[in-house]
Amino acid sequence: MATIFNHFGKDKNAFINPWDVIERISDFPEVCITTFSEIIITDFIKQNAAKIVANLYSANGAVPVYEIEYAGKKLGLFLSRVGAPACAAGLEEIIALGTKKIIQFGSCGILNQSYADNKIILPSSAIRDEGTSYHYFPASEEIHADRSSTDIAIQCLERHKIPYVVGKIWTSDAIYRETLEIIEDRKAQGCIAVEMECSASLAVAKFRKIPIIQFFYGADNLDSDKWEPRDLTDYGASSGNKYMTIALECGIDFLKK
Repeated sequence: MATIFNHFGKDKNAFINPWDVIERISDFPEVCITTFSEIIITDFIKQNAAKIVANLYSANGAVPVYEIEYAGKKLGLFLSRVGAPACAAGLEEIIALGTKKIIQFGSCGILNQSYADNKIILPSSAIRDEGTSYHYFPASEEIHADRSSTDIAIQCLERHKIPYVVGKIWTSDAIYRETLEIIEDRKAQGCIAVEMECSASLAVAKFRKIPIIQFFYGADNLDSDKWEPRDLTDYGASSGNKYMTIALECGIDFLKK
């Protein structure tokens, strides 16, 4: 069977392209920040000046794209849908609108508690246990983050004395199929956390030649005898200002590169 997993389509021009349905906006923010937590974005918009400069449309409804200002610089801000396919489509459309650099952050499940707990997690690479990335990048077990982008995040975190780790991420398509056997296999491969979009986002960024900074904060813990939900359903609200500040500071540093 000829599937995308063993037959990568190299043609850059698809039957339907983002620019076929998205009109480019002049003076669109060069750097866009995105997260998966609507609560974090809503709280930030309530406390800071923002204007809607575009919308991303789907059957799920419209997702506003905000223009915000931080440290005298203009940045973009929008919500990413959960799951690799929807997330990738949003990134495609943001790039078509005109952004040049992306910062993406969200929650993850901890797979190595002693190493990654209570720290910001930066991906060095991601295990591609999802399907979307294979439409953007040739088949491989994992996909690597761009070191120059990771270094920008590292310098930012160190400057602000925020604890962090760098390590391999497991991107899964199925939150309810993370079996004990698979979890142990991924831990043996060196994965320190699990989430649902990292590898696909990296693949889109590489395909479109757009630098991306990604970071994660631990929500639930899978490195225990029994699943620990912790603040998974908090959706980052309790520390949302901290995560947004990290993203904003990285955004300013990104603009300087």
